[in-house]
Amino acid sequence: MTTTISRPRRSPADLFARLPYWLLAAVIIGVLMLWEILTDVGYRVIFDAVVRGVGVTIYVCVVAYLLAVLFGLILGLMRLSSNRLILEVSTFYVEIIRGVPMLVILYYVAFVGAPALVDLIRWVGMQLSGAGLTAVGAPLIGFNIRALNFTTRAIIALVIGYSAFIAEIFRAGIESIERGQMEAARSLGMSYWQAMRFVILPQAVRRVLPPLGNDFIAMLKDSALVSVLGVPDITQMGKVYAAGTFRFFETYNVVAFLYLVMTLALSLLVRYMEQRIPQQRS
Repeated sequence: MTTTISRPRRSPADLFARLPYWLLAAVIIGVLMLWEILTDVGYRVIFDAVVRGVGVTIYVCVVAYLLAVLFGLILGLMRLSSNRLILEVSTFYVEIIRGVPMLVILYYVAFVGAPALVDLIRWVGMQLSGAGLTAVGAPLIGFNIRALNFTTRAIIALVIGYSAFIAEIFRAGIESIERGQMEAARSLGMSYWQAMRFVILPQAVRRVLPPLGNDFIAMLKDSALVSVLGVPDITQMGKVYAAGTFRFFETYNVVAFLYLVMTLALSLLVRYMEQRIPQQRS
């Protein structure tokens, strides 16, 4: 005789008791703000003006984050290198960049690094032209600072700033894998890089996905700093509108609402990942 075990039904009171109150409060605030936008003409005009910066914000964050993950992975592998020079160079970069505020990095890249890069490109063009490679050198000589708009400079700054933190995430994730995994892979005839690529990294990436998600949320919030360069993101569009209408309270309510929607959705996604990944290991 087969006995079927049924799960006990949870009463509405139990479900309400398990509901995270912080999420309920955030949803209520979001619903009230959305109601204001839909019913109040002034809020709707502000929303239409500010929402135009959402695309730029998402573009800057996605491009900068993907490049930062790639650069951070390379730096993380360099931090595990047995070569003293590679180890010291990567450690120097990570420690210095992590110690400089993101706003300072933005200013430095925009007003110091970008002009220096343009001068370097033009100098290379002159050297190539002097060596008889005019077809290659002439376009480089004509390269000017306008080719690097402030959106591009902001992306470069975010890549530089966040790659240092992501490098440490990858380094910790790789070091969390048991040494026996590498030894077993090497005993099967794999080279170090083959073992890293096919054995270590796939396991490490699964472990570092939640912190990588948290870093993306942090970058989304820090992307508001690019407004100081005039990049037309959410914050900049709000700042421009508020400066022209003096409706600071309503405008920054809408700006905060847009950031809250994006960051809250990403936070819930990261929490879901954190709950799912341990189940996949077991």
